[in-house]
Amino acid sequence: MPRNTRPQRTLPILRIYMRYRPTLTQSARPATFTVDAFDEHGARQPTPIAGEHPLTIYVDKREILTIMTLGAAPEALVIGYLRNQRLLESIEDIVSVQVDWEVNACSVVTRSGLKDLDAKMAKRTKTTGCGEGTVFGDLMADLENIKLPAGARLAQETLYGLLNNVRLHESIYKQAGAVHGCALALGSEILTFVEDVGRHNAVDAIAGWMWLEGVDGGDKIFYTTGRLTSEMVIKAAQMGIPFLVSRSGLTQMGYEIAQKTGITMIGRAVNKHFLLFTGTERLLRSVEPAHA
Repeated sequence: MPRNTRPQRTLPILRIYMRYRPTLTQSARPATFTVDAFDEHGARQPTPIAGEHPLTIYVDKREILTIMTLGAAPEALVIGYLRNQRLLESIEDIVSVQVDWEVNACSVVTRSGLKDLDAKMAKRTKTTGCGEGTVFGDLMADLENIKLPAGARLAQETLYGLLNNVRLHESIYKQAGAVHGCALALGSEILTFVEDVGRHNAVDAIAGWMWLEGVDGGDKIFYTTGRLTSEMVIKAAQMGIPFLVSRSGLTQMGYEIAQKTGITMIGRAVNKHFLLFTGTERLLRSVEPAHA
């Protein structure tokens, strides 16, 4: 080795892994439209109303169904719908999602098609809700395989903080009504808030957002303005979320599935009032519970 020559250092190779995202359009529509209405005195009142648009989903050129939507987050809505219907297993299965409002259609291209699509479409369950929800395949399929984090806990004061943040959040509902809202939260912090003409759409849009952003549900809280039906509980469980909170009530099947999956279900949650129905061990109370 020549004098005064130092051996070269080998620098480590830095590998940067980018989260996969399919090719997406950005096709949000205006959430509200202003029309003239007349009040009880006959005075003209320019009034915002919620948008509502048909969107037909095509997967690999095959029509799946048409949904009615506000149109605020159509790409995330479609991705979340396919996820929650168990038609796709991973965001990597999707090549592109293209929304074209001129024809009210969304075209999804996948890498290898949808598994068992014919069998799942042959068995459809109409669900309760705003509009008409549809679940493909067996409504109760895979519930036995869902394992929510046993150690997840929710402090009562954190719940109060979330409810207050939801109350203060700017929303289409405050402007125009006629919509349901859903939020995904970490503690009392709202990570994303989605409104749509049907609560199922808002849930699906959040599921799609979670897939796109690589967000895990194990330490999250799902809040909805709508009632807690069986489909709502199943979707929350599929997203791996242990806490489900609503300002409304619940149905019998929603309650039974929450018990089965171990979800902590909280209803009638407004200000500092709530009713804890299932998963009681997860709530860390700030006051001792009263005993009858």
